[in-house]
Parts: sequence; structure tokens; C-alpha cells
Amino acid sequence: MSLALAPLDVSVEVEANLPCRKFDPDLWFSDSPAQLELAKSLCGDCPLRVECLAGAVERAEPWGVWGGEIFERGAVVPRKRPRGRPRKEDLARDAELRVEAEARLAASGLSESRNAVRLAA
Repeated sequence: MSLALAPLDVSVEVEANLPCRKFDPDLWFSDSPAQLELAKSLCGDCPLRVECLAGAVERAEPWGVWGGEIFERGAVVPRKRPRGRPRKEDLARDAELRVEAEARLAASGLSESRNAVRLAA
């Protein structure tokens, strides 16, 4: 059975306290890096975060925030960069954030191998 199709915990009311249901849905699909970071932070306490992330990984979601992670072109990215050439310090921070994103995915049990979830370089 796939995680994306696993039955919901009956103690969780589907409409109750899900950040993606309480706030503007466009926030989770914004082009603004700051708004995407806000969406990620709102996902932190969501009772369906793990199921949401597992479903997004399985479907290779093309973009948006799913389960507290940013997807771009079907891959998890540590953060969305603004347009233009990145600064050197931004590249170093991206490398650190990529390691952090891999650790979060591993903690969720979603990246037993590099083939399970593709992380954008």
C-alpha cells in the first residue's frame, strides 16, 4: 500500500486546523521565495504533513509547497531562489539547506535511497 493512499487517521478532522485550508491557497504556489518560506513554516504543525509530503513525492508534484517542502519541476528544493545570478554566499547556504532538506526527508522515512526522492542540485 502506498503512503499517499493510506487511510487518514480518524482522529484528525479533515477540515480542522489544516493551514492549507485556513490560509490563501495561492501562498503554497507563490513565485515569491518569502511567501514559500511562510507556507513551509505553516506546514510545520500540520497533522497531515507526512502524508502530504509522501503523496507529493509519489506524484512527483511539479511545483508548490507540499508537506513542508518546496517542489520545483518534480524535485525537492531547499529554498526557492530569486531570479538572477546567485551570490557566492547564497550558493554556500543552498548547499547547507540541501543537506537539511535531505535530513528532513530521511526523518520522514521518504528517502531510503537517492532514487526515492530527487533533490534538485
